This record gives sequence, structure tokens and C-alpha cells, in this order.
Amino acid sequence: MDIDPRKLTVLLAVHRAGGVLAAADHLHLTPSAVSQQIARLEDAIGTAVLDRQPGGAVVTPAGRVLAEVAERIEGELTDARKALAALNEDVTGTVVIGGFQTIIGAVLVPMLHRLREDLPGVEVVILEVDPEDGQQRLRSGGVDLLTLEADSPVGRRTSRGTRDVPILEEPWMALVPATMPTPTGTADLEHLPWLGVDDGSAAHPATYRARRSLATDPATVHSYENYNVARSMVAGGLGIAIVPALATREDLGEATKAVSLPGLGTRRLIARHRTTRSEPRAEVLAVLDAMIAVAAELE
Repeated sequence: MDIDPRKLTVLLAVHRAGGVLAAADHLHLTPSAVSQQIARLEDAIGTAVLDRQPGGAVVTPAGRVLAEVAERIEGELTDARKALAALNEDVTGTVVIGGFQTIIGAVLVPMLHRLREDLPGVEVVILEVDPEDGQQRLRSGGVDLLTLEADSPVGRRTSRGTRDVPILEEPWMALVPATMPTPTGTADLEHLPWLGVDDGSAAHPATYRARRSLATDPATVHSYENYNVARSMVAGGLGIAIVPALATREDLGEATKAVSLPGLGTRRLIARHRTTRSEPRAEVLAVLDAMIAVAAELE
């Protein structure tokens, strides 16, 4: 039995995203390409790995075994990065990180406190930046690591002389009024008002995918760009929203609740750095490894 680890990555994406379409968006592949990879994996092992249902796809017992193997491979790679980072204990220098609200609070600030003990010779500067501005600063050398939503316009646009490193994958959540019955699927949200979202956010394609699965397109009147604004609007009864799990880590109060629903998929966060003869520097790699370690603990 010959199992290609690359096909396990595709299976894991389908398992996490809850369906082939969402996994295709995640992997930047066509749904047909994802289905072909799954079919070849099933041919290789001689049994089905997915149970395809109208609302998405779930892994079979055999698929769960292979998905767990894929997760262990990811874990081994993370451990390898940690071991390499340990070789850089004497590294020194300044690393400037450009970030946004949710990753700064959940990953970068905790990482900064840890690095003060683990890498005392490295100074980290955190800047809250707009993605476009951050990309310009990365090119000019004003930022060493730029954190992005992979499905945002800047995250999807590859840049010559840079490399993207996965940092975190987290589920999209439905943010709904606390007074409504807890939904069990997106169909339960069909006749409710939805909040629109700025097309520069990764929540825009996530929201579009969720609404596309409904029989009728729900009305939208109000819109948001910032996830805190989305929380306020939902609390005020203006509509429901699709937000990442990190945006629901803080107390939502009594007016809203966050619900995980099948088929919403995941938000992928990446860190982008320059690749030249002198970049990335040792201190940049050390901070990148620390960032991945903190994010892995969140997962």
C-alpha cells in the first residue's frame, strides 16, 4: 500500500473544512482537483475515506485514521522547527512584525513575553498595520514578518522575493444573537438578516461561501470590516456574522453567542518574509518559530 503524504494533506483539508468546496478554497485548488486527489488516495488504500453528503463531506473511519496521521506529520514538522530554533539560542537582533487585531492579541503579545526569557538578545517590535501598507513595508525592509489572512486579497497575491509560512488554521464561527435557538447548520440561518463584510477581509469569501449554500440569498443592510464591530452589530440585533474563532475568545457578553457549524471552513493565517541572499536573518527565523509554537498551543 503506497500512500502519498501530499494526498493526506488534501484529506486533512477536507476534514477540517467540512467539504470539498471549502477545502479547494483553502488549498487554492479547483474542487475537481481536490476530488481527484481524494479518489487516488481511495484507490491506493482500497476503501473510501470520505462520506459525501448534501451538506458537505465527513471522513469515514478509514479517513479519520489517515487524517490523524496527517496531523501527526504536521506535529513532527512543528517539533523539527522548534528543535532548529533551539540551535539559535545566541541569536541577537531586532525583528519588526506587522499584524492585525486578532493575531496580535492571541499570538504576538504572548509570544513577546515568552521571547524575553527564551531569546533575550532579540528585540521584537509589533506594529498594527493595514495589509497593503504592511506589504509595502515588507518590500522596503520596514517590516521583517507580515502576518496575513491567507484568503484576504493581499494574502492571496503572491509577491516575488517573499515566502509564506502557515501560522494557524482556525474555524469560522457563526456569531448570532443569544436569544435565538442555537443553529445546527447554515440552513437554520437562511431567513435571518446577515451582516455584509468588507471585501478586503478573509471573512468576505467565508461569508459568501456560507450564503451560497442557502436556498435563498438573505438580505444584508449593515456591514463591517472589524470583527469587534461585527460583535457589536450582532449584539445590537442588526444581523448575524461569520467571524474567526480568535475573534470569539474574549467574553461575548450576554447578547451574542458563537456557534461552530459544518461547512463554514477555516481561516488560515500566514507569516510572509523576504527571501534574498541575506534574508531571512537568523533572528527572523527564531521569532517565526516562536510564533508557530504559540499558535500551535492555541490549536
